[in-house]
Amino acid sequence: MKRKGILLTLTAGVLAMSLAACGGQESGNGSTGNAGSTAGSLSAGAGAAGKGEVVVYTAVDQVFSEKIFEQFEKDTGIKVKPVYDLEANKTTGLTNKILSEKENPVCDVFWNNEFAQTIELQRQGVLQPYVSPEAADIPEAYKDPEGYWTAFGGRARVLLVNTDLVDAKDYPTSIYDLTNGKYDADQIAIAYPMFGTTRTQAAALYAALGADKGKEFFQTLKDNGVQVVDGNSVTKDMAAAGQVKIGYTDTDDAKEALEDGAHVTMCFTDQGNGEIGNLITPNTAAMIKGAPNEENAKVFIDYVISLDREKELIEMGFFDLSIRPNADVEGLKVKGMNVNLTEVYDMLETASKDMQEIFATK
Repeated sequence: MKRKGILLTLTAGVLAMSLAACGGQESGNGSTGNAGSTAGSLSAGAGAAGKGEVVVYTAVDQVFSEKIFEQFEKDTGIKVKPVYDLEANKTTGLTNKILSEKENPVCDVFWNNEFAQTIELQRQGVLQPYVSPEAADIPEAYKDPEGYWTAFGGRARVLLVNTDLVDAKDYPTSIYDLTNGKYDADQIAIAYPMFGTTRTQAAALYAALGADKGKEFFQTLKDNGVQVVDGNSVTKDMAAAGQVKIGYTDTDDAKEALEDGAHVTMCFTDQGNGEIGNLITPNTAAMIKGAPNEENAKVFIDYVISLDREKELIEMGFFDLSIRPNADVEGLKVKGMNVNLTEVYDMLETASKDMQEIFATK
């Protein structure tokens, strides 16, 4: 997940007006790093506080995660030994490292910036369950039913609408507005859905609608002539520049456009009662099977998935929202899709194959 600086300095007025226009809203209310924050509640494993260490592998950018690590050390007395992967594909590198250590685990906790490879580790038998009391207010869609992983925070998919080209009364409210003729298809840009969060979105729609209807949606986009481009940052730039009316992107990209003063607004889809909701892509935390410091691993998971940490990571500009739908936080308020992340994971292969078939250049 890319971020532009430690804190995106959007004015509350600009963002609030942007979201209000589309029905969304902003709530009003290794090495070891260095920083400070407020302490979260510590529940399970509290007896381990002040003793020993915890080894955390993380794909989260060091500039953000190290602040959490140092404050955790101050609050608990437990030393964090972080392992970062600085390669371009951080998550894959760390996943492979955990798998290579399966017989002799080194890592205690995997703090991932996505969910698919966390679930892959679960399928490979290298995670062990832990149900944190801090997860009680996290929706079931964002937790493994047996406690092998817990999702928290994150960003969301969003339609970035050029306000010079689209009147407020015509802003999109559903993904189906992209296929029902409301807009000329060549005025819509999406990233290739074989990669990144657009691929994840395809799998999520397959999980929510069924594979046949999911495939039909993307086939209609292609047949209508939607512009398919190289990445979410490109769709963001096209909408910001007025090259298209709507660019499908992620909230971190959209917020960059708003920060830069572009004439755009963010619209979240299918937010009404009975509608499928909008895809949220969260972080995940999981305990490694055979963790050398199991009790301290529980303390760290309690800490990092807590509402306090979500708030802190939103304030840093790393998260755009809380995964908790009714949380009193300074972040975007988005109704997520009512499908468990495992269901999304299970559709990735099928959806990817279909997306390749539909969108691959001849």
